[in-house]
Amino acid sequence: MPFTKTVKSNAYFSRFQTKYRRRREGKTDYYARKRLITQAKNKYNAPKYRLVVRFTNRDIIVQIVTSEIVGDKVFVAAYAHELKRYGIKHGLTNWAAAYATGLLCARRALKKLGLDQMFEGVAEPTGEHTLTEAGDDDGEERRPFKVVLDVGLKRTSTGARVFGAMKGASDGGLYIPHSANRFPGFDVETKELDAETLRKYIYAGHVGEYMEELAEDDEERYKSQFQGYLDDEVEADSLEEIYQEAHNKIRENPFLADPEAPAKKTKEEYKAESKKYRKVKLTREERRANVEKKIAELRETL
Repeated sequence: MPFTKTVKSNAYFSRFQTKYRRRREGKTDYYARKRLITQAKNKYNAPKYRLVVRFTNRDIIVQIVTSEIVGDKVFVAAYAHELKRYGIKHGLTNWAAAYATGLLCARRALKKLGLDQMFEGVAEPTGEHTLTEAGDDDGEERRPFKVVLDVGLKRTSTGARVFGAMKGASDGGLYIPHSANRFPGFDVETKELDAETLRKYIYAGHVGEYMEELAEDDEERYKSQFQGYLDDEVEADSLEEIYQEAHNKIRENPFLADPEAPAKKTKEEYKAESKKYRKVKLTREERRANVEKKIAELRETL
């Protein structure tokens, strides 16, 4: 047999390394994903849910996802731009918005499962580190809905916003195993959490402090950076009240519809819309009439 060189072209890599493509593109950490989705065999194919938190330049995405053979399946999702329905119109990517988005996702999941009354979570956040405990269902102990945090490729440094979304989901009634050592206000030396500092971040107190400092030091920069706040007459002192009202509204109705969204079309309207682009089949008489018409036009030209 003559020597033949094995050429590994793009076609080869597109077939035999497809599972690493998202790692090359900087989208998936497969080392972490393998451990997040692997389920014990004695669970008998029970779904293993994870809280997926992702950030874009203008939005926060929080989803509860389970992995199946055909791919990931999203059970419920919440987005930061939906917070406008609940009164939060500015700073939709900060720590407080991440907390509110996590709370919204948790309340939607429990509402969908019919567990929203049994697991209320922390109605008024104080900044204390708490985990959701088992609930009582007609004398029988009911375990809470468990998820594990999936941070993707985000750095898990102390005070990161991913932990804000996790804290919101945990206070919303989900059981997420975690410790307090990555929350804002955690002291590395004493190994204790300052609840006041964490509460300040939940209600955007850190944003209010920055607004006041910037207004004193550089008024022009303050006006340019917080122009949206000034247009809606939102001051630093009113931020806590805005977030408190938003949290209460989320708990009242996590599936609140967008009032500015256009009304959905009815079945008849969709049917009429599709008919506009559909060719109607002609009958035998209509086809015969068209042929006779063309013959008559040709005779007139001759």
